[in-house]
Amino acid sequence: MKKISLALLALVSIGAAAAAPHAPGVVLTQDPLVMRLDKDEFRIAFGINGESCGENGCSGVIRYRVKWKTADGITGSELKHVSFKLLPNTQRTITVDRQYFDTAEGQHTTDVVKVSVDAIDYHVGIDEHAALARN
Repeated sequence: MKKISLALLALVSIGAAAAAPHAPGVVLTQDPLVMRLDKDEFRIAFGINGESCGENGCSGVIRYRVKWKTADGITGSELKHVSFKLLPNTQRTITVDRQYFDTAEGQHTTDVVKVSVDAIDYHVGIDEHAALARN
């Protein structure tokens, strides 16, 4: 009886491991790129590598923190997020976020000191309507 229960336990364990979905990795291709458009307006671009998303594609959100400083010494730190989609059979994509960093509505120049990514949350597959809209 012991042999049957051990074999059954082993079979259930193998079946559970095979059934557990293994989500593909999504990583940045490089550090975020910060582009200044005006005294306090920026675009922050993220290159995304999702080679293992394969035929299903991926979609998700990048959560990041921006530290900034104005010409008169005021500093700030903000938590931001931007969404992304990797279409099926696409290995890489880019997503860009538009941001304003200032306390005086463009009255002085602001510099982005640092951009750091806190997390990349994603799931396998994308909304079919979103895929059709991009084609």
